[in-house]
Amino acid sequence: MSRELQKEQYVCLVCGFNMVGYHPEKCPFCGASKKEFITSEECSARFAVQGFTVNEKVTRLNSVPSLGLEHSAYRIKTTKNTYWIDCPSSFDTRLEPMDIITFTHHHFLGASNQYREHFSSQVCIHKLDSDHAICQAFTFDKTFQDNFTEDGIEAFPIDGHTPGFTFYIFDDILFVCDYVFIKDGKMLYNPFGPEKETREGGAKLKGIIRNRDIKIVCGYNYVVDYVEWQKKFDKLCVW
Repeated sequence: MSRELQKEQYVCLVCGFNMVGYHPEKCPFCGASKKEFITSEECSARFAVQGFTVNEKVTRLNSVPSLGLEHSAYRIKTTKNTYWIDCPSSFDTRLEPMDIITFTHHHFLGASNQYREHFSSQVCIHKLDSDHAICQAFTFDKTFQDNFTEDGIEAFPIDGHTPGFTFYIFDDILFVCDYVFIKDGKMLYNPFGPEKETREGGAKLKGIIRNRDIKIVCGYNYVVDYVEWQKKFDKLCVW
């Protein structure tokens, strides 16, 4: 498989989306104007990616300083491989190599094409999300459609926010990304998607985690105690 990296790449300062191989008039993700873009090289010079410990096996990865809306990615070290769930927007070659980058959904592709090239990593995403127009400049080595378990990481597609949205469980940690927001002490479903399907996906999520021994929840911009998160989530699921 060819791994020739596209030389032209821009990053939106509003949302962090990477535009690979072209320079559009507006961001295909958030709609920001061209004046909000910087080159990938400028992005790497201005924004480092820093790791913050969740536990001995899991690290939260964030741009420093924050890049636009800023989302967290998470590094998991299993006994066999190093995984990322979602990908930082800034390309930072000082990070430890990763073997596999897998996604909750197609909104947080970040600079995965560059990390894939630099570290010879495998990139994975749900098939339905891989078909979205904003994904066409990105390479996916593997797509999936059903639940799977790999090196102790469990993946559960639930639809909703995006057609292929997938949450993950590793040991006692739930990786839920932005399926739900915590704002002003309350929890809300992500409003950027079909409401009915998102709520139905939330019911699937609740059913899967009901009898699991979970202690920590990793979201797109938070890491919180599961008991605290569950109380809010249970209220949200009543409809």
